[in-house]
Amino acid sequence: MLRDIVSDAPQVAALRAVIGAAEADVLVLGDMDYDAQGAALDALNAGLATPYPHAQALQGNAGIDTGLDLDGDGRLGRPRDMQAYGRFAGQSGLGILSRLPIGAPVSLNALLWQDVPGSLMSAEERGTAGDVQRLSSGGHWIVPLAPVDGPALTLMVFHATPPVFDGPEDRNGRRNADEIALWQRLLDGALDSPAPSGSFVIAGTANIDPTDGEGRLEAIGDLLADPRLIDPRPASPGGAAAEAGGQTGDPALDTVDWPEPAPGNLRVDYVLPSADLRLERPGVLWPEKGAELAESVAVASRHRLVWIDILR
Repeated sequence: MLRDIVSDAPQVAALRAVIGAAEADVLVLGDMDYDAQGAALDALNAGLATPYPHAQALQGNAGIDTGLDLDGDGRLGRPRDMQAYGRFAGQSGLGILSRLPIGAPVSLNALLWQDVPGSLMSAEERGTAGDVQRLSSGGHWIVPLAPVDGPALTLMVFHATPPVFDGPEDRNGRRNADEIALWQRLLDGALDSPAPSGSFVIAGTANIDPTDGEGRLEAIGDLLADPRLIDPRPASPGGAAAEAGGQTGDPALDTVDWPEPAPGNLRVDYVLPSADLRLERPGVLWPEKGAELAESVAVASRHRLVWIDILR
């Protein structure tokens, strides 16, 4: 990934064009491979027309070995034996670029799945891996920001596992649901880590749509309906124009362009501010085909950039 960033590969050039068009004060990047020096994130930032003064690379649980044969194939150290699927430690982390100072992140990644209040971890899984298996896959972090002209703002960023690629035991579906519900458990005061004392924004990829596709849809539905949050329902003309047949949700709200017929385009990426904040414009950066920036958006990622404007 660092090689591609330094050489300004086509996907990287497209990503930089999208970032430049968004002009975000705070940007959360998913599937950003982690390195301890932050070299990849710094290289991406340095190539922007206007680099961000603050950057934070965050490592998830992908590729971290459990020491167990979780997939039951008789071999250890395989990608599915990791805390979350991965070929190396640091794969598919998160990155934050910010024009606001970033405080020290608080990681929830070490939290064991069985220890989450209301955990859907099965009795069998508790018996074989309960003392080892963490809940977070792509990671959960609480990241304080310090606006220079207003009150503090806390980011709660995450990347949940897809609720697919398993069998009838629905392990990934259950884990995805608990990863999403973790934010509500935090706000309930049910975790060792304290909830933010002021305004906050939940931002990340839940990998589940509230009305279409696979997974335990009630998990994201409950989060979106939580009165402590605002669901700004950001939309785009490109999502509406790329409607996938047979789905019940509003295609304008979709945030990812997945192949049809399954799973098709879905709403899986979210920016959810706390209910005390005032918003001006929510949206998804997804122009219609042929419009300005449409090609760069398509090349940069299957996922589309979701934004909100907060009035301070």
